[in-house]
Amino acid sequence: MAWQMISVVMSTFAVLLIAHKLAPTLGLVDNPDSRKRHKGQIPLVGGVSIAVSFCTALILIPELIPFQSLFVASVAGLVLLGVLDDRYDLSCRSRLIVQAFIATLIALIADVQLVTFGGAFGFGYVTFDWLSLPLTIIAVIGAINAFNMVDGIDGLLGSLASVTLLALCLLFALQGDIAHLQLCSLLLCAIGPYLVFNLGLLGNKYRLFMGDAGSMMIGFVVVWLLFTLTQQAESSIISTIDDSVRPVTALWLIAVPLMDMVAIMVRRIKKGQSPMTPDRGHLHHIFQRVGFNSKQTLFIITAIATLFASLGIIGELVDAQDSTMFYLFLALFGGYYWSLSKIFRLTAYIRLMRRNQPQEASAG
Repeated sequence: MAWQMISVVMSTFAVLLIAHKLAPTLGLVDNPDSRKRHKGQIPLVGGVSIAVSFCTALILIPELIPFQSLFVASVAGLVLLGVLDDRYDLSCRSRLIVQAFIATLIALIADVQLVTFGGAFGFGYVTFDWLSLPLTIIAVIGAINAFNMVDGIDGLLGSLASVTLLALCLLFALQGDIAHLQLCSLLLCAIGPYLVFNLGLLGNKYRLFMGDAGSMMIGFVVVWLLFTLTQQAESSIISTIDDSVRPVTALWLIAVPLMDMVAIMVRRIKKGQSPMTPDRGHLHHIFQRVGFNSKQTLFIITAIATLFASLGIIGELVDAQDSTMFYLFLALFGGYYWSLSKIFRLTAYIRLMRRNQPQEASAG
């Protein structure tokens, strides 16, 4: 497996360099605007490069995982959707339709779906029966867009994805599932070179962004792996409960992207806006409003994600009650939402006061 991982790292570096040069010609560049504060045009080819290297590795390792052809085709479809969105700014409805179609395919053909939430609610083992398909579609769309929405500052999406994938690697290793451990490792190896470019470690000349192609792909791969790790075919649920990772653990592995997405969508709905309306109210924006710079914000949010994932893994290892882990997660989300709402209002008030101050001084 080591040589395959090294090959992915090297090939990703090569593809990133080529894609970086081709990006302006293809129109895959990000221009600064009222929401995006970077300087100059930045190529949006990080996700495409990761996908090319990752999928090529899977093609060269046939039958690594069940339904591998469908998996690769789904990744390719989402990458294509993301490229078109990066280039032509597709409507939200168009993106959701394609995401729902892919979610339906993997649920019906590969049986990768949400069939149970274990004993998380505290009143017995819950299976979803006929609700499984619609809940799977919602979960897949949610995961894809959670990772898409969190991509707001250099290194954040790659770092949060790496935290989740590292946690998945550990859990797959504990399960003895070497195939999916290898899959996680290959994607991690592809993300590593992207972070080098994205964080400007090679100089600003080679900086690039992930783009929607990459964030959608990562969200999809993560949710596929979470279903694989925590869900069993409905016919075998009872006989395999003790052998699988509990579904509630999945929440902890993607806690930051999930909490950020839900919190900001609730705030938008309360304002009478569409939940998909872009703005500068994400967690990383709020940290920056408080006064942290981009690198400090990246470190803090990544540390929070690592803490949450660690709590989920510890809960799994000590066999904590499903309901305990679930309601603790809800309590932390409640505290997260409350505190961020207060900070959001406070920073908005401070900005308003700063805007009014020169006018008051001039009037005096």
